[in-house]
Amino acid sequence: MPIEPGQRVPSLTMKRTTDSGDADIDPSQLFAGKHVILFSLPGAFTPTCTTKHLPSYVKHHDELKQKGVDLIACLSVNDSFVMQAWAKENEVGDKIVMLADGNAAFTKALGIDADYGPNMGVRARRGVIVFKDGVAQSVDVEERGKYEVSSAEACLLKL
Repeated sequence: MPIEPGQRVPSLTMKRTTDSGDADIDPSQLFAGKHVILFSLPGAFTPTCTTKHLPSYVKHHDELKQKGVDLIACLSVNDSFVMQAWAKENEVGDKIVMLADGNAAFTKALGIDADYGPNMGVRARRGVIVFKDGVAQSVDVEERGKYEVSSAEACLLKL
């Protein structure tokens, strides 16, 4: 069952990927006092994630910031090395915080995990969660194979 509006972001240690490597972070501390857009996706370098989902947030970064968003974060069940390479290839820079959830602990804590079969295993479902000061305000999770409610464009309409 996915996290629901009114619930707090889980506290645990995971990896934040940067151009220079990675660092341990606790999302509950990272999101504290901020208006955060967390979008989740099945995997770096996968078709829809690479051609549509991540690029929509890079493209609309400034518009989201103008709507009062302090932080935009991308969550994927990949290791930090993969997330770093993917961010570099997509010219993410400092626009989006890349959260590498290699063992799916954060994804499972949010209740947005799904088994994508023998070739991909447990992954994050595609979606977007809006947090204010660490509390979920809205949760939109896509039906499997869909890309309708979690794009930056859809998120902008809700803000």
